[in-house]
Amino acid sequence: MEKIKIKPLTKEQILISASRLTRFKHTEIKYLRVFKDIITGNLIYPKYKKQQLDEFDYDTVKDLAEKIINFSLAELGIEEYKDYLINQRLFDYENSVFKINAQTQKLLKNKINYKGIAELISDNEVNNLRWLKALGAENNLTKAREKNSLHFPVEKVIICEGITEETLLPAFGDVYGFNFDKNGIHIISAGGKNQVVKTYYELSEYLKLPIFVLLDKDAEENLRAVNHKLRDIDEVYILASGEFEDLLPQGLVERTLGYAFENISLLDIKLLDSDVPRVKILEEIFKTRGLHEFKKAEFANLVKINIKDKSDLSDEIIRILDKITANKKELPEKVPS
Repeated sequence: MEKIKIKPLTKEQILISASRLTRFKHTEIKYLRVFKDIITGNLIYPKYKKQQLDEFDYDTVKDLAEKIINFSLAELGIEEYKDYLINQRLFDYENSVFKINAQTQKLLKNKINYKGIAELISDNEVNNLRWLKALGAENNLTKAREKNSLHFPVEKVIICEGITEETLLPAFGDVYGFNFDKNGIHIISAGGKNQVVKTYYELSEYLKLPIFVLLDKDAEENLRAVNHKLRDIDEVYILASGEFEDLLPQGLVERTLGYAFENISLLDIKLLDSDVPRVKILEEIFKTRGLHEFKKAEFANLVKINIKDKSDLSDEIIRILDKITANKKELPEKVPS
């Protein structure tokens, strides 16, 4: 390879790149994107545009990105280790999670100084970076995940329709007795039932892990579409009634509204007893209180704050969690008020 000139990555840029490489994304997509961004942003000579890099073989892209990262670490005074345990473990993990072609394997077979990067990672970093550090320090990665709630290695994927499920399922899991991060459960909010089907089709083509699909009651057509391609290791659950908000126990909703509003006595709580979909009722309550429009994401976070114990788990929420956990965990005793 011809002599090159590099603008070093900063510490922050190295950590961002390492985080992007270890996120739960398909290997080929994330590695090519990160490596090409590094090359176009930090290779001064020769200078390449992304369109030119698209014509390069994967070995060349890998070699250029590797040189830039390792040079940048050296500029920060980080020792150039020849210990590639983390690299091998990343290679093994990516291959255990995704179906990876021979070309993409070349991207994984790199000599990035991950041991050096690990020295830059603090205990306050995001989960995947703390997991990256654990790859070079822990013998049993599953136990390390359980001990430190690392989320990685991922063992199961949940695809749901919206942000409410993504926010509340892990919170309900905690009072149920099953922490999602400790058990490697990864949730993807697809953004609607049609997107759930699209996401499932994409993931089932290259993902080796089991997938749990959660759909609202009105998604019968989407259920058939998923079932058409359902793998033996996957499962679909369709809600018995309405949307996920309809599964929330009334006491939890009332407590959340009391937390959100200064004077709950001014609210018509009897509205919650009607057969109208819960979201419609909440929209009306927020409207009559003269606040901004009801937003699912904000309300889900308010509910999350107000979850106390297993009495906040409706029967159907428990059934969903039973499916996700395969009944491995027993419900904890109710926490005293």
